[in-house]
Amino acid sequence: MKPSTIRLGVDIGGTFTDVVLEKDGLPFSTKVLTTYTAPENAIIDGMHQVCARAGVNPREIDQIIHGTTLATNALIERRGAKTALITTEGFRDVIEMRTESRFEQYDLNLNLPDPLLPRQMRFTIRERVDAKGQILIDLDPAEVEAVVAQIAEGGYESVAVGLMHSYLNAKHEEMVRAILVERLPDVAVSISSEVSPQMREYERFNTVVANAYIKPLMASYLGRLEQRLQDEGVRCRIFLMHSGGGIISIQNAADFPVRLVESGPAGGAVFAAHIAARYGIDKVLSFDMGGTTAKICLIKNQTPKTSRVFEVARTYRFKKGSGMPISIPVIDMVEIGAGGGSLAHVDAMRQIRVGPESAGSEPGPACYGRGGERPGVTDADLVLGKLDPDNFAAGSIKLHPDQSKTALHTHVGETLDMDAVEAAFGVAEVVDENMANAARVHAVENGEDLSEYTMIAFGGAAPLHAGRLCEKLGVERLLVPPGAGVGSAIGFLRAPFSFEANRSVYMKLSDFDGEAIKSLLSNLRAEATGFVRTCDATSPILSEFKVYMRYTGQGWEIPIDLTEEQAMNPQAAVFEARFEEDYTKLFGRPVAGMDIEITVWSVNATTPPEQVARVAEVTGSTEASQTGTRHLFDAATGSYLDAGLFERDQMTKGQRASGPAAVTEAETTIIVPASRDAIRQPDGCIDVITKGGAQ
Repeated sequence: MKPSTIRLGVDIGGTFTDVVLEKDGLPFSTKVLTTYTAPENAIIDGMHQVCARAGVNPREIDQIIHGTTLATNALIERRGAKTALITTEGFRDVIEMRTESRFEQYDLNLNLPDPLLPRQMRFTIRERVDAKGQILIDLDPAEVEAVVAQIAEGGYESVAVGLMHSYLNAKHEEMVRAILVERLPDVAVSISSEVSPQMREYERFNTVVANAYIKPLMASYLGRLEQRLQDEGVRCRIFLMHSGGGIISIQNAADFPVRLVESGPAGGAVFAAHIAARYGIDKVLSFDMGGTTAKICLIKNQTPKTSRVFEVARTYRFKKGSGMPISIPVIDMVEIGAGGGSLAHVDAMRQIRVGPESAGSEPGPACYGRGGERPGVTDADLVLGKLDPDNFAAGSIKLHPDQSKTALHTHVGETLDMDAVEAAFGVAEVVDENMANAARVHAVENGEDLSEYTMIAFGGAAPLHAGRLCEKLGVERLLVPPGAGVGSAIGFLRAPFSFEANRSVYMKLSDFDGEAIKSLLSNLRAEATGFVRTCDATSPILSEFKVYMRYTGQGWEIPIDLTEEQAMNPQAAVFEARFEEDYTKLFGRPVAGMDIEITVWSVNATTPPEQVARVAEVTGSTEASQTGTRHLFDAATGSYLDAGLFERDQMTKGQRASGPAAVTEAETTIIVPASRDAIRQPDGCIDVITKGGAQ
């Protein structure tokens, strides 16, 4: 995708809103505190700041690309619209029964999360489509009108329609929508055959309910944002980052807001993939830590791993299975409540716990001096010498070490008989170990050895913790790119326009129908391409084909990538060979004598990726000049050490900073442990490697 002359990337996070402006390829960035009641205010503030630095008028901006946690937060905090669900008779309780699995098998007091909609907000109609898409019971419009009358009387703002097997035959859902639109023109409507046309009714119903639940909220926000920007004279098109790592139009985002869940983290993964391409690295562990959460993603061959189902709002220590499953294309990552604002406490077992509760930006951690009394991770980092209290967020926020020490001692130290420093050390080690453990589990689930990976760290808090995380994981190399503090917003500017269309059509290889497959994939390609063309009318569009396959009798599928030739000229033997190849990589061997089945078909239409030039890497041949020293707590030795201070902007190509050290910049600080050295690469990346080693 050819970049516009002046482009703006905006990422609304739980604590900070990051704004990046690129003018002729040169970046100008800032971080401002997120304004929860009116998120657009922080965007306007940040836009004016970067425009002033770049010497441009906001009217000159050619393109805005935006990602936000608003959709995710609305689901987590249960503050969406008053929503009704219309479903098939007999399936009213699907979203409450879930899959009947227990995410914590031995917890006798286990409480399953409440469904997004209580039972009285779920309505049924008598109709039925079978598993082959054939209509068994016709829909009675009069019955639908009676239900719509109940919805009107109840004052609902949004309606989700999820009927059995509608992914194969959407006729009944479309009839219900037509009646709703006619009778209740001011009510938002979402139908599952458009939002998530895939098998498995629990995931599909939950996804369409989530879409309907946040649709009025996001439509209102996007409308206000457009108006505020127009009031500022900004007339360019606005695009949204979606969870699959691409860009969609603001209208598509308003229609399918559930695709915006995880849009910020997706931008971060795109950013890390872009850095990986510059360095020709095929195995990357992306580490994104902001104010509220930490996100870890595996990137192979410069492409983030993707999935078609993920969970939001996990309620049980971020344990898999305890959240709401959302069935949409998404970059696959693990997310835990470990950000700079994550709050620490001591539990009943006298163990230090960190998160998932966060201080956010209002009031923020204790050190912000804005009324927060409980200690956050930022408080621990400040006490341990990782942060400069006078130069946090480019000096826009003055930190108060005395308030951090008081909060740490009061809420952690007194209970465990620790002073403030010991309490800070405990909090930092707990949060680092939580992140390391999440990375280990994610790697094992994907059959990967992290010792073969390079870490790329970004987000305001990640460079503070990445060095220690590498020590724990046995990762030899860490890259911290320029603009790391606003990495996700930069990633928005690197992302292609893309849209993934998918469909569930069950087929066994023993019943392989090449013509039907070709027709299905051609239709999906046309659908996905149509969405991309609403954003970009001229660029070439590439198609990526994927099918989800399993052995007959298995519960879940694995994704299989196909070339265009394999997709448009389908052969059963080729599909079987590709499946067995990938299945063997994951599980060690194929299963002989078993039939194979395909459940989901997917086509992603995307503009070509941005071409990047390889970096001519250098070794650290000269010592960088220190600007001072700081007492920095070294976790490996459990003591304070005298660490050199270095300004990132003053380090030149090939200069080395020996750990322990702190490399400072406006939006973050890179902590170099005593076991590591930092080298400034030609593109501005800080390359943190094992002491005495070479990258």
